[in-house]
Amino acid sequence: MEDGNHLVFIIAAYGAGCGVVAALIAWVTLDYRTQSAKLAQLESKGTVRGIAGHAAAIQEASKDA
Repeated sequence: MEDGNHLVFIIAAYGAGCGVVAALIAWVTLDYRTQSAKLAQLESKGTVRGIAGHAAAIQEASKDA
């Protein structure tokens, strides 16, 4: 059995695997930037997120009652 016959397949498989991993890293990076920009836009409008936002809403509701 000659190793040279399988060398092209092995190189192609590693190349495809590296390509998929690189594409996933790029996708996650771009999505992170997009989500960060959207979050910054919401926060600049005064939207509060998480527990702090929920607690502030409860306090406002109790003041009105």
